[in-house]
Amino acid sequence: MDTGGNRHKKAHLATTAENETLIHKIHKLGFEGPYSGTRHQFMVYRNHRLAIPSNLEYSVPQLKMMVKEVEEIIGRQIAIEEWNGL
Repeated sequence: MDTGGNRHKKAHLATTAENETLIHKIHKLGFEGPYSGTRHQFMVYRNHRLAIPSNLEYSVPQLKMMVKEVEEIIGRQIAIEEWNGL
C-alpha cells in the first residue's frame, strides 16, 4: 500500500543539481577525478569512465540519467536517502 511516502522522497531529487555538488557526490561513491577530456570532464570508477557534462546545473532528467548510469557502473542502486546524504 502506497501511503504517498515514495512521492515525497522522490521530490528531493526533483531539483537542479550544481556541477560541483554532483562531482562531490560521485566522488564519495568511489569515483576518481574529475579529469579533463577532449569535450567534457570525466570521472573513473575501476575501468569505467563517466562523462560529466559541462553544464553548470543539471535538469531533473539529466540528473536521473546520470544517477542511473552511476548505479550501473557501481553495480547497485542508490537510495534517495543515500544520495541526499552524500
